[in-house]
Amino acid sequence: MNLYLRYFDDETLVTSVDAAIDFLKSLEEIDVDPALEADIREYAASNVLYPKRYKIRSRVYFIIIKTVANNMQEFKEHRNQKKEGKDGEEVKVRPASAEILKLNEERPGWYEGDMLFKRVNYDPAKGKYRYLDTTFVAHVKANSGMDCYNRIVSHLQERVDSRSQFPSAKGKNFKFRFLGLAK
Repeated sequence: MNLYLRYFDDETLVTSVDAAIDFLKSLEEIDVDPALEADIREYAASNVLYPKRYKIRSRVYFIIIKTVANNMQEFKEHRNQKKEGKDGEEVKVRPASAEILKLNEERPGWYEGDMLFKRVNYDPAKGKYRYLDTTFVAHVKANSGMDCYNRIVSHLQERVDSRSQFPSAKGKNFKFRFLGLAK
């Protein structure tokens, strides 16, 4: 695993922790003490894959990112995957999951929608309101998975407290399946 380091416009991609520490020592603003050096070695040896940032002074940081890229060009290309869009402009590409793609697929018929939402409920024993996880399952005639979601939310908003919280259609707390044209 290689390390990418950036401090403002100074950046490098190194293959070892020693090279990373040498890079940081070459920067005048960064004081590399034994504690910082030990923390960088610990981060590099750990299984943690998310970027790590180190504070230099108020609102000034440098970052370290673990990567499998072998050189700076490969690292930059991987981070900035772009695709040409309308009118020749470049658009960043984000891979969409199969479920999200099916969500907007036009397919009129019956759907089963399953939603886990936070329902506001009054607790008379304590005299307070509280959120309860509530599962709601319905068979809905809709044109797509998104239409199914919108119809379920619309139905629930008329029947539960307005402070209740509904999940995103793209999240894990909403599932749907196409049942067919006739129920």
